[in-house]
Amino acid sequence: MVACSGFSAVCGSSYATAATMAKVAYPSMKKYKYSDELAAGTIAAGGTLGILIPPSIIMVVYGILTQTNIGDLFIAGVIPGLLGLAFYMLAIRFVAARNPSHAPQGERTLWPEKLKALSGIWPFLLLFGLIIGGLYAKLFTPTEAAGMGAGLAILIATFHGRLTWKVLRRVIIDTAYTSISLYTVLFGALMLSKLLTLSGLAAGVLALVQSTGLEGYALIFVIMLVFLLLGCVMDSMAIILIFVPLFAPIVVAQGFDLVWFGIIVIVVTEIALITPPVGMNVFVLKAVLPDVPVVRIFKGLIPFIAVDVVRLGLLVAFPAITLWLGSTFG
Repeated sequence: MVACSGFSAVCGSSYATAATMAKVAYPSMKKYKYSDELAAGTIAAGGTLGILIPPSIIMVVYGILTQTNIGDLFIAGVIPGLLGLAFYMLAIRFVAARNPSHAPQGERTLWPEKLKALSGIWPFLLLFGLIIGGLYAKLFTPTEAAGMGAGLAILIATFHGRLTWKVLRRVIIDTAYTSISLYTVLFGALMLSKLLTLSGLAAGVLALVQSTGLEGYALIFVIMLVFLLLGCVMDSMAIILIFVPLFAPIVVAQGFDLVWFGIIVIVVTEIALITPPVGMNVFVLKAVLPDVPVVRIFKGLIPFIAVDVVRLGLLVAFPAITLWLGSTFG
């Protein structure tokens, strides 16, 4: 789970985190006779941290759509992300204590061996420290942080002798393809947002919600329920692109902070990624691990979904958990 959070901090994608960790971690867990439920459930749940622990692609898209400072979103996502990691670890501990057969003990590893095994992760730590540390210290903007991160990644690859002209060419082409695809989607989403505003639909929805008498946290609860239901049948990016521009003006009109609301929305979509009937992370995992039945994966996710609901309740009830770090470094 810690490895999932570390990889997601560099990757920024839930699907990529789940797929990569399934290839790396699942064989080791099966070697030590972990149950399919716990092994697959841990990876599927750990993958959801990819859209909350910064840097996050979803946060960038949300910031552009709502005109919210992306650096503030990154900072706000740290404590909820670490809280989610801690809760997930408690869930694993609970499952292992309740039924030891799900996670039988292996041979004890000495600290020198552990430190030696960790020696290869320093490039990830360096990248994360540069990007997030620079953002916290206000040394550069998120755009500049991306450039610094890319430059440092090139230097690290060169230092390890892995950067050839062929690899560099493929990286540049993949980056251009990803950037063009993302901006095309964002262009369409921004057009949709403007059309919703000009058509009066957003104002109409706001008037409809206000006419029902719902306000404050009752309104937030309804919006969260809508996002959770949508997440069971839609991709998280699609939900953010289509529905955030519709709900953001309503949230602002109620006096809520858009940074706090963004983290809440991301946590809800996290939960939706691992809930039936269409938990996208589950089916990404199924594609990588075809021998593991989907039913077992969903069964193994029950403890993680339970602690996610508790975390969501804490974040809604205590906005300071989300906003404290930003106000401290602001």
